[in-house]
Amino acid sequence: MKEQLEKRLAELKAEFESGQKVMAEYEAKVANLRDTLLRISGAIQALQEAISEENETDKDSPLPEIANVEDTNL
Repeated sequence: MKEQLEKRLAELKAEFESGQKVMAEYEAKVANLRDTLLRISGAIQALQEAISEENETDKDSPLPEIANVEDTNL
């Protein structure tokens, strides 16, 4: 009986260690994914601000005059 208990204990310890390794791998993946999402979020914000600034610049500058087709000698 004691041998069976010791065998089971060894199995559970090995399984526990394996589970800890898997958890550490997943935690690393989560951290990497979090960093990637943070970088993407920053890039989105930068692009949105650039577009907003470009739109403000377009509003402030006068539109170029378009030549009337009838005024040109073709």
